[in-house]
Amino acid sequence: MTRRPTWLWLVAVAVACLLPSAAGAQGSDKLGLVVPHLFGTSGLTVDSDARLPTGETHSGHFNNAFQSNFTQFNTALASQLTSVPLPSPAGGFTYTFDASLGTFKRTTESFGPILAERSETLGKKKFAFGVSYQSFSFDTIEGMDLEAIPAVFTHDNPVAGTGRDDLVTTVNSIRASTSQFTAFLTYGLSDHIDVSFALPIVDAELSAVSEATVRRIGTSSNTLVHYFRDANGERGSTQQFRSSGSATGIGDVLVRVKASAVRGLAVGADVRLPTGDEENLLGSGTLGVRPFLALSHSAKAGQRMLAPHLNVGYQWNGDSVVAGDIALGVKGNLPDQITYTAGFDFGLNKQLTLAVDLLGRTVIDSQRLSPVTFRALNGTSTFDDIQFEQASFSVLDGAVGLKVNGGGNFLLDFNLLFKLNDAGLRDKVVPMVGGEFSF
Repeated sequence: MTRRPTWLWLVAVAVACLLPSAAGAQGSDKLGLVVPHLFGTSGLTVDSDARLPTGETHSGHFNNAFQSNFTQFNTALASQLTSVPLPSPAGGFTYTFDASLGTFKRTTESFGPILAERSETLGKKKFAFGVSYQSFSFDTIEGMDLEAIPAVFTHDNPVAGTGRDDLVTTVNSIRASTSQFTAFLTYGLSDHIDVSFALPIVDAELSAVSEATVRRIGTSSNTLVHYFRDANGERGSTQQFRSSGSATGIGDVLVRVKASAVRGLAVGADVRLPTGDEENLLGSGTLGVRPFLALSHSAKAGQRMLAPHLNVGYQWNGDSVVAGDIALGVKGNLPDQITYTAGFDFGLNKQLTLAVDLLGRTVIDSQRLSPVTFRALNGTSTFDDIQFEQASFSVLDGAVGLKVNGGGNFLLDFNLLFKLNDAGLRDKVVPMVGGEFSF
């Protein structure tokens, strides 16, 4: 009887300690503007001693889809945040009421999956509390190293054989990381219906460094037409641009309802509320709904319990500025997703369960980028570049974890999520630790 208020107090204190730390981005107006404002609000400009017909000094303005279209990075990061696999809020202990005995009995011998749902519900008037922590440090986007993304900037109205066919090439290093602490609560409304709430606290950091170089395709050795001026007033062909930001706060709250339809099958729906600050990339900025099916089965494998499971869902998303233009406040459609998970949990012994999963999601009609070769107007010079396109893609991950019974109805969760392909914004390995308690 003493455990209930203790665990309630611990969860409340953990969440309360994190909430006061919520803050806006540091080093930039908003975290979502780190990449769009990398070269300043006016874009990439270079100095010039050349004169316009009006007698004014010419300032070369160079253009590229990198800034305007690299909102794809914001979309990818927001999509990743809204797709972070949460530990199953169903709880590792599931019960049903045995009227003949007048008491509850456990319905499964294993402690269940970690990142997937099983068909069993918690049990009437049963509670489950849990917390988890995951940390992402993104390495690649579409298989490209985030430390070295090329982008070529062309002059306004480029014309071959003139100074307007000069270029600025850039090598861009983007560092993005996000960690998520999640507290969840599940309550059994009946033997067949559970309702769950998940509150994430998100900490996100984003920085971008661009090494820019003037390529004098048309002006040759004339260093007076296009150049960068350093802090000492000296002319040069290279310049470094920097932008960074960080933010911490509440992410998008998740509400889940799950109902067991028939033995081995449950139907449910996740409703994602836009409570996270989308301009600081802490949330999606739009309502999301994901109906899903959860199938599972338990069977003896020798002296142990093997429980395979399969989840299939469709994530519908509305419109948000993270999929449009944060700087202008223009909304775009955050891509919908088809989600699927297949795996099993295996009771190694009475205190230990192994969970293995294959997790996939198909992102529908999203903006993507790919490497290309840029050919200058002189017809001979080539440079590495990127291009943007609208297409669907599939993200595939594997997961291996353990659930350890720490005594009574308390479980410790340990999990490793690892990428199996390169599509989207990815981290090689994502560790997760957590704990859950049922009563």
